[in-house]
Amino acid sequence: MNNKTGIAADDRIIIALDVNSFDKMKNIVDMLGDSVSFYKVGMELFYSAGSQAVTYLKEKGKHVFLDLKLHDIPNTVEHSIAAVARLGADLITVHAAGGRGMMEAAVRGASEAAKESGRPRPKILAVTVLTSFDDKGWAETGGQLPILNHVLRLAKLAHESGVDGVVASPREATAIREICGEPFEIVTPGIRPSFAQSNDQKRIATPSRALQDGASRLVIGRPVTKAENPQKAVSLILKEIRGE
Repeated sequence: MNNKTGIAADDRIIIALDVNSFDKMKNIVDMLGDSVSFYKVGMELFYSAGSQAVTYLKEKGKHVFLDLKLHDIPNTVEHSIAAVARLGADLITVHAAGGRGMMEAAVRGASEAAKESGRPRPKILAVTVLTSFDDKGWAETGGQLPILNHVLRLAKLAHESGVDGVVASPREATAIREICGEPFEIVTPGIRPSFAQSNDQKRIATPSRALQDGASRLVIGRPVTKAENPQKAVSLILKEIRGE
């Protein structure tokens, strides 16, 4: 389907394909057409549709953020990253809480897959603190530091470990950018356009605010995929971040 909005896709916008079947995913991608160039494949879709979800998107010329949040011993993560990297994903997540050794292993796995396939190495992103947490929920899990302090500690460790960026809420983007500099990727979920509801996300921001605060890319799901007119929703978001 062609882009009916007349607005070019923006690689900073990643649309989350949080659906449970290949057909539902395909319907969204076909509906959005050329207005979107980057998609997130998370656990729900990957566990339901498997690798064909990534393969389909790459065949359509799309960029893929494979958000599986791997968290295990370094050897397991290294080989798991190598396996999924061969699918052609552009971004792949691990949990920063896995520690320095695990994050270094993830980078090795990605490099190994790139060497074997001849493709560019996928970027590894470390997930800091999920955007569903607020201060109360964080305290209930035993968090000793305030969320911001913990996010910054993990971001610094991720940077030192050689990963390419982090996933964090837009509220922490400015502080992470100050610590980690450029070209460190800061990918922010919890993005809610001015026309959308916050749903279950706690630490949120509008698209334009998040980019101004230092985010590299924005993950947006329900405000687009659950909209009455998804392509119009994308158009409104793109106009918002471009100040139109």
